[in-house]
Amino acid sequence: MSIESLWPFGRKKKKTLKHSLDTDYTSLAKVLVPVGQLTIGMYVAELDRPWVETSFLFQGFEIKTEEELRAIKDICNHVYVDTTKRRKPIQQAPISFKRVIAAEKPLEIASYGSPPKKLGKFEKEFSRAGRVYENAEIVVSNFMCTVENGGGIDSVLAKNAVSECVESVLHSPDAMLWLSQLRNRDEYTAQHSLNVCILSIVLGRHINLSVADLNKVGLCGMMHDVGKLLIPPEILHKSSPLDEEEIRTMKTHTRLGYNLLKSSDNMNASAATVALTHHEQLDGRGYPRRMQESGISQFTKIVSIANAYDGMTSDKAHQRGKTHLEATHILTNLAGTHFDPTLVVKFIESIGVYPPGSLVEMTNGSVGMVVEVHENAKLRPKIIIILDEEKNPVSERVIDLSIMTKDKRGEIYTIKNIIKAKDWNVDVSKYYREGLLQRSFAHHH
Repeated sequence: MSIESLWPFGRKKKKTLKHSLDTDYTSLAKVLVPVGQLTIGMYVAELDRPWVETSFLFQGFEIKTEEELRAIKDICNHVYVDTTKRRKPIQQAPISFKRVIAAEKPLEIASYGSPPKKLGKFEKEFSRAGRVYENAEIVVSNFMCTVENGGGIDSVLAKNAVSECVESVLHSPDAMLWLSQLRNRDEYTAQHSLNVCILSIVLGRHINLSVADLNKVGLCGMMHDVGKLLIPPEILHKSSPLDEEEIRTMKTHTRLGYNLLKSSDNMNASAATVALTHHEQLDGRGYPRRMQESGISQFTKIVSIANAYDGMTSDKAHQRGKTHLEATHILTNLAGTHFDPTLVVKFIESIGVYPPGSLVEMTNGSVGMVVEVHENAKLRPKIIIILDEEKNPVSERVIDLSIMTKDKRGEIYTIKNIIKAKDWNVDVSKYYREGLLQRSFAHHH
């Protein structure tokens, strides 16, 4: 499958269709939505393939019937939904759905089960998740220190920390996802390993892996980059781009990690395998072995997506982190060549269109922080409003967008887009450290 067929983002639309409805729309705030999450009433602004390859007469339309919903699901894997508006009613012929000729069938979303029900509520789980996250961060920092000084890894401590993370994700994935947004650049390597652990567990939960497998994939995520601790610090922490020789040295981290984990007592064999193979690609162009897809394990496929996503969304010495939307665009661009396409779609579903901890601007100009995503209303999460319409700080309050809450002007609160915390001088971690999140929920009840 070609990248072109997966992702037309950023490509100029062919102007073959005259009846474009773009004129009825302003400020398109497009979000990627897997077709399994589409509902009647959503406005489809863009498909995952050129419009001219489909039977839709218009570029952009509101889904009004089950038939239209089925027609989209038949040919697309995901679409872009404009979350801010609905189309103005205009007199026009109904959209026709002729049989789609030669339309590429979508990727079969492999027979993964649905995610299990969350075992707890975000606000109840949040304080426990905080303790679990901090404990896991200490465990990771400690084993990194030991490895850097020539020691081995305490597998028992690592497995216990992962097991607590799994338990917390099963209660409320949102709480752990929120904590994975707390970034401190000095702690990058430790936090990255822990976040890849959490993201791997969240994706594993979403495809309904057993608890035993969640523990394994979490350990694989936590250990995937351990070989980097054996790379000379002047290369590992270099603030400018690496030269060719340094890149070659950096790439040895996969084998170094594999050898270290192989020689650790009680370490899961799959963790060593993932450390070795997390830079392999489906098209055989990865390293160190240029493996073909059939040779890459499912745990490796999961961890490599989590690793790429966390790496892209983190600020590093010589580059700013990307937003969630930018990172998911890139993942989808690389689906089929680098990453397993089915798991990329599942990953985007698992963290949601608006991931917990992300900052969003509302259509009325106010700014909120996403705290919890509803399984059945992914585009209308629970948020805490932190800046008013004029972008001034306000006393935090929780708003549940799924119950169509209205603002002062009587307009329904709706998310316009995701924004970067840094652009608005918002320190997300402050809300955690100062207990503002917990207080906001206490007022909410």
